Amino acid sequence: MHRYPLGRGRWLAGASAVVILIGCVLPWYTVGGTIGGLPPYTGNALESTGILVFLAALSTLALVALPYATGDRPLAIDRWLVYLVILIVAVVGYLLRLVDILGRVGLQLPDRAPGLWLVAVGLIGLARATYEIAQTPERR
Repeated sequence: MHRYPLGRGRWLAGASAVVILIGCVLPWYTVGGTIGGLPPYTGNALESTGILVFLAALSTLALVALPYATGDRPLAIDRWLVYLVILIVAVVGYLLRLVDILGRVGLQLPDRAPGLWLVAVGLIGLARATYEIAQTPERR
């Protein structure tokens, strides 16, 4: 059985999805936690519309692994347009959650909201991966 090489775009998509998953479990905002004040209260992507980002990262990993699970034949779902749809869902979920966080606590620096910033980096990587996948010729 001959395996097709994964390709740079799909490697980047997989790595970006892992970065997004790590960012999803890190705090997206922190309130309190000052010396002599209230204990810190944090929230992450698993609240509200941030769950869309988490699900999009899982979908990306599944899509990258799918050709290896099904064998040699190319799949209709393994196309750049599917990666684009996943990216759009993730960006919409991220922006909706960002608006919610901005309305509550304002924009926070990366030391108070590392997950929010890490997911932004992962989404940029996923956008680049989608572009690279769109530029590669399709397998037949």
